[in-house]
Amino acid sequence: MTKVILITGASSGLGKATAAYLLAQNFRVFGTCRDPKKYHSNLGVELLPFDLNQPESAQQLVDQLMEKAGRIDVLINNAGAGIIGPVEEIDATALESHFSTNLFGPLALTQSVLPVMREQGSGLIINVTSIGGYMGLPFRGMYSASKGALGIASEALRMEVKRFGIDVVTLAPGDYATDIAARRIYSPLKKESPYHDLYKSSLDTIDEHVDQGGDPHDFARMVNKIIGLKKRKVHYKSGSFLQKFSLILKRILPDTVFEKMIMNHYKV
Repeated sequence: MTKVILITGASSGLGKATAAYLLAQNFRVFGTCRDPKKYHSNLGVELLPFDLNQPESAQQLVDQLMEKAGRIDVLINNAGAGIIGPVEEIDATALESHFSTNLFGPLALTQSVLPVMREQGSGLIINVTSIGGYMGLPFRGMYSASKGALGIASEALRMEVKRFGIDVVTLAPGDYATDIAARRIYSPLKKESPYHDLYKSSLDTIDEHVDQGGDPHDFARMVNKIIGLKKRKVHYKSGSFLQKFSLILKRILPDTVFEKMIMNHYKV
């Protein structure tokens, strides 16, 4: 039986690359984006409307998919957004929207998918977090917080639904060469801000890391590997050696030593 996969944020970036790759592996793949009409060709992947900032629409998405496919074997909560800025200066409304996109929306869709998977007696949920979600990063603290929260929620959910034959894992990517920079929320760079010089320098460093990031198809291959496993770990990481090694350093180094290393890296 061909597995039915639903991946959010499939119109661009890692989501688009992953959806196309899984389609080539002979899965039946559906993707989501805010407005499918804007994408006349998405490499053969059928796009359905879904806005993470409107979590009440999650059930409509699931109902639509069930009408088309009759089941949901894999949910990949991939869609998300970045937010950058000093914690002190990030607008509260932008912060609320950010958490709706990266945390509340994925959880609402998960809640709508779970009854379907429970009735099937099987299912896999892959929540895409971030290597940055394992640590506080200067001027990316709120992004790290939203992805970290999704990771912790996934750990709890995994234990709760295991008895129903449903598996939950997280996949934390590092930097990949995508158009994510164009879709970030940026706190304004204010000349009068006490953070101005450090923030400006950090923006250049962050964009440079993305430009030098890995091939999105490496991420897609990791997703495909996870789907094919019979026994899965709780957390997976996908990124450069140094990015994954940073997680080991965070575990073994004293907090203040690791903090100093991060500050040196970002020149703050």
